[in-house]
Amino acid sequence: MKHFSLDSDLTRNYINGTIPPRLGQLPKLKILSLIVNRLTGPIPPEIGNITTLEELVLEDNLLGGSLPPDLGNLTSLRRLVLSSNNFTGTLPDTFGNLKSLNDFRIDGSELSGKIPEFIGNWINITRLDLQGTSMEGPIPSNISQLTSLESLRISDLSGSSSTLPNLQAMTKLSNLDLSINRLTGNISIFKNLESKTVFLSNNLLTGEVPPWALTKRKQADLSYNNFSNVTRPTSGGCQEQQKNLTDEWCFTKGLPCKQNPEHRSLFINCGGGSVAFNDRTYAEDSTGGGPVSFLFFQGGWGYSSTGIYLENKTAQFLAKNDFNLSVKDVYETARLAPQSLKYYALCLAKGKYKVQLHFAEIMYSNDQTYRSLGRRIFDISIQGITLRKNFNIAERAGGVGIGITEVFDNIIVNGSTLEIHLYWAGKGTTFVPDRGVHGPLISAITVTPYLKKGGLSAGAVIGIVAASCVLAALFLLLLRTKGYLGGKDLENKDGPLIAVKQLSSKSRQGNREFVNEIGMISALQHPHLVKLYGCCIEGNQLLLVYEYLENNSLARALFGPEEHQLQLNWQTRKKILLGIAKGLSYLHEESRLKIVHRDIKATNVLLDTDLNAKISDFGLAKLDEEENTHISTRIAGTIGYMAPEYAMRGYLTDKADVYSFGVVALEVVSGKSNTNYRPKEDFVYLLDWAYVLHERNNLLELVDPRLGSSYSKEEAMKMLHLALLCTNQSPSLRPLMSSVVRMLEGNIPVKAPIINHGGTDQEARFRALELVSQVSTSSQSSEVQRSKSRDGPWIDSSFSLQSQDEAKDLYPISID
Repeated sequence: MKHFSLDSDLTRNYINGTIPPRLGQLPKLKILSLIVNRLTGPIPPEIGNITTLEELVLEDNLLGGSLPPDLGNLTSLRRLVLSSNNFTGTLPDTFGNLKSLNDFRIDGSELSGKIPEFIGNWINITRLDLQGTSMEGPIPSNISQLTSLESLRISDLSGSSSTLPNLQAMTKLSNLDLSINRLTGNISIFKNLESKTVFLSNNLLTGEVPPWALTKRKQADLSYNNFSNVTRPTSGGCQEQQKNLTDEWCFTKGLPCKQNPEHRSLFINCGGGSVAFNDRTYAEDSTGGGPVSFLFFQGGWGYSSTGIYLENKTAQFLAKNDFNLSVKDVYETARLAPQSLKYYALCLAKGKYKVQLHFAEIMYSNDQTYRSLGRRIFDISIQGITLRKNFNIAERAGGVGIGITEVFDNIIVNGSTLEIHLYWAGKGTTFVPDRGVHGPLISAITVTPYLKKGGLSAGAVIGIVAASCVLAALFLLLLRTKGYLGGKDLENKDGPLIAVKQLSSKSRQGNREFVNEIGMISALQHPHLVKLYGCCIEGNQLLLVYEYLENNSLARALFGPEEHQLQLNWQTRKKILLGIAKGLSYLHEESRLKIVHRDIKATNVLLDTDLNAKISDFGLAKLDEEENTHISTRIAGTIGYMAPEYAMRGYLTDKADVYSFGVVALEVVSGKSNTNYRPKEDFVYLLDWAYVLHERNNLLELVDPRLGSSYSKEEAMKMLHLALLCTNQSPSLRPLMSSVVRMLEGNIPVKAPIINHGGTDQEARFRALELVSQVSTSSQSSEVQRSKSRDGPWIDSSFSLQSQDEAKDLYPISID
């Protein structure tokens, strides 16, 4: 390593590993720059032996541990840049010896303790960054001695409140950020300050805002303090001359909502044009930003953006998919801000709301270059309450270019404004993809009225039942007059078709499931869910009236009686699985009610004329309460489709539906029933055989032979891998249904299934099936039924460990 003579710049080289201690043997080294790599471990103390070192720049790595006191020996050091790493402990006292420093940065680390007094020794320093650490105030008073400072950024200090430091002597100061430090006092002491940017938001400052703070030459964010007598802008709006005093100028005056609150929802495509997404129109949000900006739009919303990109004057406030990542719709664009980005839903009616924030990391690449090393980390607050700390989009989504939705329920609006705040506290990288680029990023916002979970109220259910049954009663009266309910054969009379489902009312469960299904389906509308037209309760008859789907169930199409089977080609099978996935994604993540179906199987997937899949039979569905990580419930479902954790412990989450979907996906690819196909006596279910074939690298043996060679082997392998991924024994390792949709659409790759070679997956699965079989066998023999009806649809009845009601499936009725 003798070639290191004067400097070593290994910036953006995707270097892994640790910093070698032998670098300390290079006494003539002046510059050591390792910006944007993947270096881990601590800084070797031996670096302190390079007494000729003038610049040590280790920004944007994964270094950690305590800072070695030996660095205090580097008395020639002018630049010490350690930002965006994971250092812990305190600043060593020996750093007080670094009197030649003109640039010190330690943003985004986990350093703790008080800001040391020795920073007053750094009289030559021009830039000091202490943002986003775990350090405590107060800011030492001797900071006033640093009269050469041009940029001072200290924010997010913990501890008790402290007095605003006197910075009057800093005549060269250009950029000042002291946000979120619990500072008290009056900013009139800054009257001679020439700084072009002044960020003092979220403190405890008092008094009047002096005229000098409102001059055109300054970009200032003074919002969320305790100022008095703030003069409203002459425009009457919420911003003037690049000043942000939004809370004082706008919201405390009831502006810009000049009438009674009227809005109950909000849909924004952040950073892009108007777009249709999830059957809604998302408003355009493509106006450029700036260091201090607030914009209000007629649709009842606005946003504020603050912060500057240091060292990059050309950085943009809008982002687009520059790396051809597989994202669509609202995820193709985004809005970002250097530090603080706030969206306001204005003129909202009082009440509870569901807030969905949509994210996709589209500024980093997914290759093996430095552009893939970015880490975007920020906090998410709603209504002033921090709900996500150190949120990382790519980490949460499992990679870049993957859209995710963060859901926040039960958000209360007491006034007329909903505030969504994304805040950069100095953490994450600042040099990827370009120098100085950092801060929060968001793709879209969805705000809808919150519908209380945990079941509909009795009054709501009665109202739903009463309204829907009026129409059904008229239907059934007409049918009775024509003799269709008296056992007469049903024939097509060239009128519109409906389908009627008859439930038993002999037990409480039958009545409960009847009311449950009405309540669930009446609140849901989606192209891949069966439509409910009405209902009727007469004597012992409980009837549901649905749309009629011409091609009956997926089960009958695949493995029903031969005369009823359909020739489903490969493209149709893919379309069917995508439809099921979209329906489940809607139930789990998109609808106002979050619902776990609990009984996804081929018989509960119906096919219309065009072979589009529609999920039916919500009699066992459960509301998923987001306040709980899971629901403990009585076991109800179908043998062979239930997730192990649910069958064994009654542990219910939406991942139980994901498991069931995986079984159905296996059936669709193979054309075989999971519960009826036994290639060998050693295997109880098709799924067991699939795991064996996976171990033998022979999964394609499962593909339905009726397809011949008319399918893509690559697509079939992906589909089978997806089925195994969804049926993983561990719920946490199963994907979300929204991710399944993206995999099926080809927007993200199908992850390889994780198989436990020790047999744990299989043992857990068999224990679950054994438990279910034992309990159901000890109950009434009629509780678990599998039957075939040549006159009607293929039936594979669900069961409950408490009781089982006889049910007749859907059959057609013709109405003139």
